[in-house]
Amino acid sequence: MSVELPFAPVDTVIRREAGDLRVSADAAEELARRIQRRGAALAREAAEHATDAGRKTLMVEDFGFAAEAPERDDLTLPVAPVDRIARLDIPDEYRVAADARVALAAHLEAFADDAAEGAATLARHAGRRTVQAEDVETYFELVG
Repeated sequence: MSVELPFAPVDTVIRREAGDLRVSADAAEELARRIQRRGAALAREAAEHATDAGRKTLMVEDFGFAAEAPERDDLTLPVAPVDRIARLDIPDEYRVAADARVALAAHLEAFADDAAEGAATLARHAGRRTVQAEDVETYFELVG
């Protein structure tokens, strides 16, 4: 599976949560993959809601997010790749509303923050100074 999300902003999210720990490139890549899977799954569910409502445009409420999305400039994850992630597993005739893209990016960034914090905790617990892909994988195994 190719990853639509650039690794640099994901690395920034991990470093924000890791504090003084280093971050391996593999950790950023693994988290980017997890973010992509989560975003694609949420978009599939949102497409079902939009279809039930007789629409081909995914709206914020189809995702089940709060009505107000944060400002695009306040996000670390870029919105354009998040839009591509949202379209991975839904038919081409669907669109994603602009505010829904920003809300999805905010949700995925919060998801990434939680995972990065957990992975950093696991790296510290293991006595390492670097967050590795195995820390990200273990975090997701632990949280289900």
